[in-house]
Order: sequence, then structure tokens, then C-alpha cells
Amino acid sequence: MTNPQIIPVTVAQIPQLVQLARTTFADTFNANTAPDDMAAFLDTAYSPAALTAELNTPGTTFWFITVGGTVAGYLKLNVDAAVTADVKATNALELERIYILPAYKHQGLGSRLYDHALHMAQRLHKDTIALGVWEHNEPAKAFYAKRGFHKVGAHAFVVGSDPQRDWLMEASVE
Repeated sequence: MTNPQIIPVTVAQIPQLVQLARTTFADTFNANTAPDDMAAFLDTAYSPAALTAELNTPGTTFWFITVGGTVAGYLKLNVDAAVTADVKATNALELERIYILPAYKHQGLGSRLYDHALHMAQRLHKDTIALGVWEHNEPAKAFYAKRGFHKVGAHAFVVGSDPQRDWLMEASVE
């Protein structure tokens, strides 16, 4: 595999981010989500306007991971005022999204994005990395548990009209 690169997402790349976000979210959750709920969620949460607003939020950054110059996945991080209200830890970096395109899964790209998040947390002198993960996403829960995350709570994550439950997890930044 060509050496993966992690690059910041710019406003000019919003169309590419929209397509990537919609594709990877649907790939991850289509099997467990009613088609109308999925369509409603994608049209709302991953519209160009929504992702532009997120990218322009102070404290929020998006990062693409590329392989051979082709975007293979992305990461979204939040710090300071951008951290969502459900994060319990103070001085936390919130890892809000890691998504990889199906053709690039199981190649270590998620680990590389996580390592980037950890590096950012260390660079910003954060004590904790916090995240939410769907309670039935066993591969993601195992991925995070292997990295020292533990469950600290739960909250609703609404997909269309379907209130799903996410685990809130935290790990110490070392």
C-alpha cells in the first residue's frame, strides 16, 4: 500500500467530504437502519450546508486519509467549545468520527487516523479523548477498547426518526 497521508480538509473539499461522509455512514449503518430514516439522516446531517457549518466551527477539524492520492476515509475532531455537550470529561479532545471507505477497510487506516487524533490531543495538552459509539457496533467498540477506552455513559443518537443508543467512552491521553 502506498504510504497513507493525513491532510486537513478545506472548504473547497466540502463536495468530496459530503460524498465520503454519506457513503461511509450508509456502509456502516444501512443494515440496521430503515431506508427512510437513513435518507432523512444523510440529507440533514451530511448536506453541504451542514458539513460546511461544522468545518467552520472554531475547534472543529476534519482530516482526510489518502492512499496513493485517493481519499480513503476521514476523521472529525472537536476541542474546546466545539466538544459536544454529552462529553463528561474536562480538557478533552472529542473524536467524533472515523470512517473508512469499504475498499480500504482492514488496512490499518482507522488506526492511523486514531494515532493522528491521539497526537493532536497530546499536542494540544488534552487529558482525555472522548467519543460516542453505537452500542451494537462491536468492531468499533473492540477497536476503542484495545486502545484503553472505557464506557462512561450513554446517550441517544437519532437517525431519521430512530432514536439509537451510543455508548460514551473515554481514554486517558498518555
